Amino acid sequence: MTPKLFSPGPVDVSPETFAAMSHTMIGHRGSDFEALYASLQPGLKEIFGTARPVFLSTSSAWGMMEGALRNLVRNKVLCLCCGAFSDKWLDVAKKCGYEAEAIQVEWGQAIDPEAVRAKLSEGGFDTVTFIHSETSTGVLNDLTEICKVVKSFPDTMLVVDTVSSLSTVDIDADANGIDVCLAGVQKALALPPGLALFAVSEAAMERAKDTPNRGYYFDFIEFAKNDEKNNTPTTPCIATLFGLQYILEEISKEGFATRKARHAKTNTMIHAWGAKHGFELFAPDGNRSFALTCFTTPEGFDLSAFIKALKTKHNFLINGGYGKIKGTTFRISNMGNETEATMQELIDAMDDVLAQS
Repeated sequence: MTPKLFSPGPVDVSPETFAAMSHTMIGHRGSDFEALYASLQPGLKEIFGTARPVFLSTSSAWGMMEGALRNLVRNKVLCLCCGAFSDKWLDVAKKCGYEAEAIQVEWGQAIDPEAVRAKLSEGGFDTVTFIHSETSTGVLNDLTEICKVVKSFPDTMLVVDTVSSLSTVDIDADANGIDVCLAGVQKALALPPGLALFAVSEAAMERAKDTPNRGYYFDFIEFAKNDEKNNTPTTPCIATLFGLQYILEEISKEGFATRKARHAKTNTMIHAWGAKHGFELFAPDGNRSFALTCFTTPEGFDLSAFIKALKTKHNFLINGGYGKIKGTTFRISNMGNETEATMQELIDAMDDVLAQS
């Protein structure tokens, strides 16, 4: 039997979500789809914290991470790097042919806003890439302070990845002056992979209009043109959009404030479990994700055996570390549909495995 996922993405998808996704197929150039598209906007705008349209891209979040560069970069990119995915953005920028530099901190540490200020003061940067919640390390960077710093430099575009933070905490894209705020749906929104969501500021849209060679598939201008008709530039993943409609309805019923509080509580439960067993948190105090937890693997602890036993005996799957901290860390997700009850089931199962080892 397929194990239940407590991994940091994709996460467990509920039977109710799959049922919503089994809706009769509709055409994407007609009134039924336009109604579906329009129905998603209020809920998406709430969790993004924006009055701007939230666009729908049939791609992974990486599609829009590259697409944002294609639409915005003129001269040089500054990539804020603190883990596997933020580091990769630097590599992507270079592979797209852009001049790019990094502010690099040790994995497990957060980005220092003042270091960003100092680097931007050197001049020449017109775009900054930033990951809010670094999924590989469990670090939650200071979104508000980073945004304040970047926005103090005129004509510098800020692209923010909220892949594992969207709907777990406030993003406030408009208030924070985020130029491109993007996420995938396979993490806290608890949908299958394959759909990216993103909002674009008016300033970023104006920049894109005058940017040559921005391509077609991820062209902001094409998304904006089609949004005016409640549509997408290319054929979308319609079944996933029905699933998204269901999830947004559930968020509305629960209340966004209650949803955020639930994630904070379930996250605290995992922290407490780790402290009980002497597992150290990899991310520093004050900069820890509310969606997942990254623990340091103790000396002599057989992590592979622990993960295997948890899967074999209890049919739960957690993840080891990612990238260069694979083997020395492990990660547990509490995002999406998880509740205090479901997290307690996981905790009881992990306690049982530890007692038997």
